[in-house]
Amino acid sequence: MDAIAHSALSHAASRGTIAADLLAWYDTHARALPWRVRPGGNAADPYRVWLSEVMLQQTTVAAVIPYFAAFTARWPTVADLAAAPEEDVMAAWAGLGYYSRARKLVECARAVAAMGGFPGTEAELRALPGLGPYTAAAVAAIAFGQRAVVVDANVERVVARLFAIDDPLPGGRAAIRAATDAITPDARCGDFAQGVMDLGASICRARDAQCLICPLSAHCAARVAGDPLTYPVKPAKVAKPERQGRAYALIRDAGAGAQVWLVRRAGKGLLGGMRALPDDGWTARADGSATPPMPGDWRAGGRLRHVFTHFALALELQVYLAPPSATPPSGEGEWWPLAQIEQAGLPTVFARAAALIPRAPD
Repeated sequence: MDAIAHSALSHAASRGTIAADLLAWYDTHARALPWRVRPGGNAADPYRVWLSEVMLQQTTVAAVIPYFAAFTARWPTVADLAAAPEEDVMAAWAGLGYYSRARKLVECARAVAAMGGFPGTEAELRALPGLGPYTAAAVAAIAFGQRAVVVDANVERVVARLFAIDDPLPGGRAAIRAATDAITPDARCGDFAQGVMDLGASICRARDAQCLICPLSAHCAARVAGDPLTYPVKPAKVAKPERQGRAYALIRDAGAGAQVWLVRRAGKGLLGGMRALPDDGWTARADGSATPPMPGDWRAGGRLRHVFTHFALALELQVYLAPPSATPPSGEGEWWPLAQIEQAGLPTVFARAAALIPRAPD
């Protein structure tokens, strides 16, 4: 934090000034979200707060809302979710990505149900399966009204600009957290955290800082410096490695009665525990020398490119339309109606691959 940041802190006079200005803005401009209560209202349901925070990790609010509605309709309490088969939760999660979150969701729900409910302190929440520092702090502040330092990507951006913190990420996160701690109030800390999130989502955006209407502009060192978009300072991008692979669609019958062979991926690892098309482990050589999972007259059915967060996958789909008398594949799996493939809960990459399968023979 440089001299400009110290000047901003001095200008703010106290953390209460920043918090008061932010909360006054939030009281009028809070986003209406299905997991929230109104500003200044009673504490939110910890189950709904926890579920929404897990879903929102690396995912947009717009994408999460329909999933949240579906989950809470099907499993309205943490006990209901704890009693659900893991494969049902994984299928309901399909399309949200980061599938390890869904496995941890079930594990955590079962731990909470065994305890009789969510614990009320940040330290106890942190001990639950899958709850990192951010999620534990968010639930503690929003659901239990505890003072906790809540820093997500929106908060990180707002605070980095507010105090002109120029230490590049990820190293700069310690200074950002300390600055967030300095302005977090003792009262209404949940509303304060959500208010900063909303400010980052609507006004202090990554590529568009609307300083003229920002309730914290009078305190903002980045605005004084004249270039708020330079904060937070991010490291240079590193090119993602690429992998190649193949998925195989084995079809039996034809027309409206066509079925596709699906397998269940290993419980751990990428897309673990999800239904999927058989594949080669995404290790195919560029010369096409991959070995299919079973003999057959395999022929190319299309090619797609799907980008994960940690590597890019170029996946070539091979389609085989087998006659009803063909020998069924060996190993565990299931025939799934092709007309109902959307209900199989396939992860996005395999849902895109399945979309390339002809719905009738050539």
